[in-house]
Amino acid sequence: MIIKFNDLRRQYESLRNEIDSSIKRVNNSGYYLFGDELKSFEEEFASYCNCKYAIGVANCTDALAISLMAYDIGGGDEVITSTNTAIPTGMAISQTGAKPIFIDILKEEQTMNPELIEEKINKRTKAIIPVHLYGLPSKLDEINNIAGKYNIKVIEDAAQAHGSFYKNKKIGDSENLCCFSFYPSKNLGSLGDGGMITTNNKDLYEKIRKIRNYGQTTRYKSDLIGINSRLDEINSAVLRV
Repeated sequence: MIIKFNDLRRQYESLRNEIDSSIKRVNNSGYYLFGDELKSFEEEFASYCNCKYAIGVANCTDALAISLMAYDIGGGDEVITSTNTAIPTGMAISQTGAKPIFIDILKEEQTMNPELIEEKINKRTKAIIPVHLYGLPSKLDEINNIAGKYNIKVIEDAAQAHGSFYKNKKIGDSENLCCFSFYPSKNLGSLGDGGMITTNNKDLYEKIRKIRNYGQTTRYKSDLIGINSRLDEINSAVLRV
């Protein structure tokens, strides 16, 4: 008997009827981007995280880059993050023109060691990106306190933290921006790429919605520099299942 190490088809089979029905619903609507499925999923995911707003994007790498862009972080800036992470965390920082600054991890938790943060902070430091791993959150109290002391931002890489709690509070319900992944192997995986940014800040919510869609306020009218990063209707419908 051959047992696959990672059998994504098995999960699909357990939800086949509901998933196939959701895809058929989208195809019958003839609406594939920025429709009711995305709107409903954003509302449902925000409710699940106990936060006010959720913005669907193409993937978690984009979610991190867009979050940095929302804070106007880019060329000449530095962003502190963990050595123990996938390459996209550093790539998202580099994508904005900023420089990733890596610090080591705690032996037991395998997440960012807050005691090593301050020695890396200088006038160019604009943000910290702690990475929650295997459902285990980083030490957010210590990290947020340091960020507050130096007036720098915290953006949480929550690609593996859907459903996790930090001190009885859901990851995603925070003053920070939190970035989730829906890559097929994640805690909540879709049939392709997908990402989400959660926030409780209305101004950031509205700015991020623009950035993900070419900086547009209304169609063909861009107020700021943005990118093309859309969570499509089919993946939104599947994720709702």
